Amino acid sequence: MVRGEDAVHIYQSLSANGITTWLTGGWGIDALLGTETRPHKDLDILILVDDVTSMRQLLARAGYTLKELWSENAWAIDSRGAEVPTALVLRDLDGREVDAHALRFDSSGNGIPAWANDEGWVFTRADLSGEGTIGDTAVRCLSPAMQLRCHSGYSLPESQVHDLSRLREKFRIQPGVQRQST
Repeated sequence: MVRGEDAVHIYQSLSANGITTWLTGGWGIDALLGTETRPHKDLDILILVDDVTSMRQLLARAGYTLKELWSENAWAIDSRGAEVPTALVLRDLDGREVDAHALRFDSSGNGIPAWANDEGWVFTRADLSGEGTIGDTAVRCLSPAMQLRCHSGYSLPESQVHDLSRLREKFRIQPGVQRQST
């Protein structure tokens, strides 16, 4: 399990080392809500392709090793010419997991998924502008509307359905609305 203090520590470590990070998934939703709603098995993050190697090295020093590459993983070449995975899970000896997916920015500053099966997704600047808190720590995360979109198109466990309901309620997003106009 990834506790709040674990999520904050990982986020702050990445940020302090120049790795731009957006929280998504359960911790991203809880950050938007400003409260921990349930236990989380992992910390879901988006980072830039050029930061994958640095993120892996930093977390390796904290005991994280590769657990798996997601089926949607695609290999990408970063700006230093290194081949890097774009959809991976790292795990430490205590069972804490970091689920990372990598983006590239296009010429307009939108995040383009580097992993396969992106289905034409684009993370606009507005989608990447979410702000939340874990405890007293401010974190960057996906916008509420993008969190809803990322959690659509597949069956969700009841805990996630409840999380999304709370998100819709707090941000006054009607059911069925996945994206607000920007």
